[in-house]
Amino acid sequence: MPADRVTVSLDDDSRSALEQLTERTEGSRSEVIREAISFYAANFDSATASDSDDLQTYYQMLTTGEHVLLDVDLLHAFLDHVDDGDPEFLETVDRVARYHTQEYAERFDSLGEVLDWLSFCGFLTVRRTEGDSYQVVFPSESVRWFMMRFIQGSIEDLPFEVEIEESVSKVLLTECED
Repeated sequence: MPADRVTVSLDDDSRSALEQLTERTEGSRSEVIREAISFYAANFDSATASDSDDLQTYYQMLTTGEHVLLDVDLLHAFLDHVDDGDPEFLETVDRVARYHTQEYAERFDSLGEVLDWLSFCGFLTVRRTEGDSYQVVFPSESVRWFMMRFIQGSIEDLPFEVEIEESVSKVLLTECED
């Protein structure tokens, strides 16, 4: 089958990337371009979805060294074996929450923004119900008590009050005016 020829103009970044890929793969420029087009076609939905913004956020969180990936079973094992009444542990959690209060006060104006940010960490899932109410679902009761303590501590100084209705693994949070 005869090959279709395509002429492409490359900017400096694209030219450099193509040169690096041809060196790494030891393939021809045409082979690299064909593979790149096939890869892009196979991954088009992922590459163009709004989730790519989420992936960028994850990347930024992880590369700063402030966040880590943690297996959810390891998290549950940790929380299931921590004494939630241990004053030293609770003080550490509260200290981290107080630190985040300062950060959140500069970044967020609403409870919804805080909860959206925390959902990136994977500790909870947020569903907006009506108005300024959010149903927050936690993967377990131990994650719920841990994260609710953190959330309450980290939003203390923000310009709104929060009403809280707790269940076993779900919590209804409603933002109220100060």
